Amino acid sequence: MSEQIRTENKMGVMPVGKLLMTMSVPMMLSMLVQALYNVVDSYFVAKISQDALNAVSLSFPVQNLMIGVAVGTGVGVNALLSRSLGEKNFEAANETAGNGILLAFLSGLVTILVGLTVPRFFFGVQTDIPGIVEQGTAYLTICCTCSMGLYMGIIFERLLQSTGKTVYTMITQGIGAITNIIMDPVLIFGLGPFPKMGVAGAAVATVAGQIVGAVLGLIMNLSVNRELTFHHRYLRPRGRIVGQIYSVGVPSMVMNSVGSVMVFGLNQILIGFTDTATAVFGVYFKLQSFIFMPIFGLNNGMVPIIAYNYGARNRQRILDTMKLAVITAICVMLAGLAVAEIFPAQLLGLFEASDEMLEIGIPALRIICTCFIFAGFGIVSGSVFQALGHGVLSMMVSIVRQLLVLLPAAYLLSLSGRLELVWLAFPIAELASVAMCIIFTRRIIRTVIDPLEEK
Repeated sequence: MSEQIRTENKMGVMPVGKLLMTMSVPMMLSMLVQALYNVVDSYFVAKISQDALNAVSLSFPVQNLMIGVAVGTGVGVNALLSRSLGEKNFEAANETAGNGILLAFLSGLVTILVGLTVPRFFFGVQTDIPGIVEQGTAYLTICCTCSMGLYMGIIFERLLQSTGKTVYTMITQGIGAITNIIMDPVLIFGLGPFPKMGVAGAAVATVAGQIVGAVLGLIMNLSVNRELTFHHRYLRPRGRIVGQIYSVGVPSMVMNSVGSVMVFGLNQILIGFTDTATAVFGVYFKLQSFIFMPIFGLNNGMVPIIAYNYGARNRQRILDTMKLAVITAICVMLAGLAVAEIFPAQLLGLFEASDEMLEIGIPALRIICTCFIFAGFGIVSGSVFQALGHGVLSMMVSIVRQLLVLLPAAYLLSLSGRLELVWLAFPIAELASVAMCIIFTRRIIRTVIDPLEEK
């Protein structure tokens, strides 16, 4: 590779508006496809029974934890690798990529052990309904023991994102998601020569899509990611590199772990009213992914831009990227809020909603989704903190929002005996979150961004 190609990465020279669009739009589209297959899973599972829908919904904390570990590792790799490229330290970039792949592989091995030992106990703690326990155990066991595709797919996607090749990430994620969508009804209902597998079929379809995405991600990196050199010597663990990856990645993992604890705790509060409430909560998480996934795609495009320009000490490009990302996120969130407020019954109807589910779900969606007004700013701010190596701030916001505000507020509101009041915990927690994000963002601008030299 010529030195000229290496010194003219688009993240340092392309106009910020065009750059953020070219980096983020492919990611936003691929995330929308990801959100679609999350909803398709539940759409088909809901046709089996409400117990089946609850089984998948109650699996969410463990699945979210798995995704958190994978994404946390990827966030650390993304930030460090892009910063190394901005500093023109190509050896460090190669070591970061190799160590990221190694860490993803080891995480997959640990999750396989979890899948062989934990699922039945996990469901037994949550409920004594046999249909939910049996179907949930089968679903979660498959998702965990076949999770290597999840970990390797995410790390390969992050390597492409780190060098600005988000179009290829869109391809890998999109084809993996389409594989899942096609295989869902085939395996759940036993179409053609395939056996009828029920909820287990949804799990097999999920891991099949992840494996396809991982294989494509490997092929894409080897064929088009010329800014990185892939060699077995870079797979040797480097304490300094691993430490830097996890200094950014661990807070992200903790945030997802906190999310899993929050969902687990809230499910216990809701099931005290009726198991239909937990089904509604599970459906909300599927539906909200249509709004949040594009924002995560925006963040995935934004993080390498900010990290690269932080390494290059280009203050103005960092600030311009932040402002544009926040404005875009808020606009997307407002559109999502409008849809949730106007069409809650139609959204719930996608999941074979019973009369009881509609009675509980319509006010639930309208109340919970008011938090969208504030969430866009908070999500973007958290990713900025991570890109600049201050992921602990994101972690603090997440812990306060979900464990110190949302769960206690939900519990206290549940003491009223009125289920509809429990949903108010979400906007209350989001207000606390956005207040902290404003304080931390001002601090980051003053202490980290402003001292950078102007280019």
